Amino acid sequence: MTELPGTYESYWMETGTGPAYPALEGETEVDVAVVGAGVAGICAAWELARAGRRVALVEADRVAAGVTGYTTAKLSAQHGPLYAKLRGSLGAEGARRYARSQQEAVDHVGRVAAELGIDCELERVPAHVYAESADAVDRLKEEADAAREAGLAASFVRETGLPFPVAGAVRVEDQAQFHPRKYLLGLVADLVARGGAVYERTRIVSLHEGEPCRLTAENGAVVVARDVVVATHYPVFDRALLFSRLEPHRELVVAAVLPAARDPRGMYLTPERNTRSVRTAPYGGDERLLIVTGEKFRPGEGGPGGVGERYERLAAWTLEHFPDARITHRWAAQDNASTDGVPFVGRFHPGSRHVYVATGFGGWGMSNGVMAGRLLGDLITGGESPWASLYDPRRLHAHEVPSLLKAQGAVLKHFAGDRLRPSHADDVAEIAPGTGALVRVGGRRCAVYRDEDGGTHAVSARCTHLGCLVRFNDAERAWECPCHGSRFAVDGSVLQGPAVHPLEPRTLPDEGPSDQERSV
Repeated sequence: MTELPGTYESYWMETGTGPAYPALEGETEVDVAVVGAGVAGICAAWELARAGRRVALVEADRVAAGVTGYTTAKLSAQHGPLYAKLRGSLGAEGARRYARSQQEAVDHVGRVAAELGIDCELERVPAHVYAESADAVDRLKEEADAAREAGLAASFVRETGLPFPVAGAVRVEDQAQFHPRKYLLGLVADLVARGGAVYERTRIVSLHEGEPCRLTAENGAVVVARDVVVATHYPVFDRALLFSRLEPHRELVVAAVLPAARDPRGMYLTPERNTRSVRTAPYGGDERLLIVTGEKFRPGEGGPGGVGERYERLAAWTLEHFPDARITHRWAAQDNASTDGVPFVGRFHPGSRHVYVATGFGGWGMSNGVMAGRLLGDLITGGESPWASLYDPRRLHAHEVPSLLKAQGAVLKHFAGDRLRPSHADDVAEIAPGTGALVRVGGRRCAVYRDEDGGTHAVSARCTHLGCLVRFNDAERAWECPCHGSRFAVDGSVLQGPAVHPLEPRTLPDEGPSDQERSV
């Protein structure tokens, strides 16, 4: 694999720093426990604290450092070519409720940032869905009509700020882009000032639903709460079977310094070329930071050339269309799409009285996360929301069934089919430094990574969520589950759920106990 351009780090993580918070210890009792400190969890916790609830926000890693720290941070009610589809599946009123809830989330961020004095580089800009192919023009016109009917300031245009011609675009006015970590860290600081408790490095591994509910962490610590919000991106508890209605995907990001005069002045997205998304951010002086996203794929399915080749394609596209750009950063984002295209926000399952969930944002986590925080705040405090039924996780529409069956077909293909294939390498000796592969050792498959010094790191190849076989991501050097998107470091530790337990360590022939096993 050729050397990839830029530093492998999120620009948001590099430039948005905040204080550390302690791990949870002993037993804590609160009104509401929020599990997961990404955009949805932070916003929900803040709304609840503002309403007077005693809140504990519990995060497995660092606040706003998971999926939220690696977003592209478009804050928009325009979610790609969506509104024509929603009008067809949910009717004109359903599409209007969706648009209103999302636009109110965009506006809410502006109001809260001003109220709290948070300098999060918020900029109001138009959002566009464009196409270079003339064949897509009629669909774009239909989308513009549907978005306008839904209440957005939408129009069909043929000219944009992009430095290359397009066949047409849907333009929606008064959307926003911002620095997500600066905004969310400001919310967390205000949450603490209102008496909320924040715990980092605390992975919740079990939930007992009752009155009260009881959450247990990996280290044995406990949170007792009347109400619980599960905002872990992909729900880490499977009792609602939402994993069967979510489809995970990853997208790659490259960021490049661009002369300010070359700023396209807006946000842009096309589903063509396996998605290309463009926006900019302040960078200082006469420069802007160009952020380009694309190359969508399911975790564990990077393709024949691997994820590294996808980065190369995205970087090449960026430099071809913005030749004055200089790539400085690269990272990857992950999200889950629901099988009917609308997030799940509300009571976790039909029998749930005190447990709520927020998931399935479909790549639009910023507006959806803010919307979810407001909706959950209303539900838990006894308020009403005009779009509660729209996002209710307990819904099941007939039009969702084909997508649901397709999603489960993909999972079944991996769960059963991957076991019938030969191992990815015949012998550990075949694994080159800096790469990983599945190898059959002693009759069972091991996931083996060889570091740059030649040392091997072997773990079980079975994902601890539901047992699918993991695959190696060459560019990010991680094990990924193609079934439900769990991700693990080369030592087996959990990077991303729904898995909450690490991959078990394995000992290779002619080796002593692994570093992982020595620590057990």
